[in-house]
Amino acid sequence: MKMRFLALCTALAAATALTGCSQLAGSGGGSQKVTLWLMKGSASDDFIEKFTESFEKEHPGTDLDVRIQEWTGIGDRVNAVLDGTSKESADVIEVGNTQVAQYIETGGLSELTLEGLREWGGKDWLKGLSDPGSVDGAQYGVPWYAANRLVIYNKELFANAGVKTPPKNRQEWIQATQKLDKGDQQGIYLAGQNWYVLAGFIWDEGGELAVEAGGQWVGTLDEEKALAGMEFYKQLQALGDGPKNADEETPPQSQVFARGQVAQIIAPPGQAAEIEAANPALKGKLGFFPIPGKSSDKAGSVFTGGSDLIIPERTRQRAAAVDVITALVSEKWQTELARTMSYVPNKTTLAHIVEGNEGAANMAPGAAQGRATPKSPRWAEVEADNPIKPFMTAVLTGQDPKQAARTASDSISKVLSSDR
Repeated sequence: MKMRFLALCTALAAATALTGCSQLAGSGGGSQKVTLWLMKGSASDDFIEKFTESFEKEHPGTDLDVRIQEWTGIGDRVNAVLDGTSKESADVIEVGNTQVAQYIETGGLSELTLEGLREWGGKDWLKGLSDPGSVDGAQYGVPWYAANRLVIYNKELFANAGVKTPPKNRQEWIQATQKLDKGDQQGIYLAGQNWYVLAGFIWDEGGELAVEAGGQWVGTLDEEKALAGMEFYKQLQALGDGPKNADEETPPQSQVFARGQVAQIIAPPGQAAEIEAANPALKGKLGFFPIPGKSSDKAGSVFTGGSDLIIPERTRQRAAAVDVITALVSEKWQTELARTMSYVPNKTTLAHIVEGNEGAANMAPGAAQGRATPKSPRWAEVEADNPIKPFMTAVLTGQDPKQAARTASDSISKVLSSDR
């Protein structure tokens, strides 16, 4: 959509984005192009088409060029844009929330602290999206959408066991799961190495996977609060037949649940569609509830997945890039995205917009308690050869928890704090 550019710079833009405005004003009155990189699968084609048309209509003289990117190899491509070695360009880039730390370390990100506070309602952002996008109080990643795990359950098995309502706290959860775990039926299928679930239990206890102290990262699985989280995991995992030495994809837990003899799994709500596809007889029999917390007044902590939006410092269209983010995080487009894709919106104050979607609505309470992995640019290296998984297996198979945790913590510390 081509329209003549009207050189308009607001007072805020003049204060916070002088470079972008001066470049636009000197463009000779022609159309400007703003390039937005979105990741494959993050938004539907229909959403992208409607957003592009609306944005261009509301910003005369601006052409929005949306380019879809594959997750494989995206880190190198983003870094190339940030350091100026890429033949491609981008003005706004969608990145995974846990990836932002590595891009901050690389450098080349535009700081967006002022815009977050003044324009985008940053005080209400989900912490699991906003915290990974900041360093020393400066915001670089802007929350876009979130997704997290909840409990998917078989309503028929619950009713047969006399469990009339979903549990609201850990004690109720254990009691209900004990009733459901009988004969050939599993109260819950929880693989022994589902470390994202474990992370939530550790956070509920006040523990951490790793902390930064004096400029060095240290693994903390051997601290008492973290061990308490692992102890609860062990208690829950024993109420089913999940393998102690494998994760939730070995075998895929949705396929195990689809056999009809598992009462619960902990998973993103999208796995309900996989279950129903594998066993159509379960259609209409699946329900959702937030992972219970230690008390009934607050859902359990969860790992928050999702995406942030960044602006490369090298962009020549900073003011227009800010406009793109302003639109994407607005209530109008947060509503459209959340309802279309069954996501949790980026702010706690927008949780109401998914009330009609059972899966997303039951994700939202957990998202409000959501966290992200440690904010180290090297955390991805920890996950590559994940020492948390063998730690979990060791505890579940009767080895000394403290010793197993110390071994895992030492491995985490070595990766996060050693020289590259």
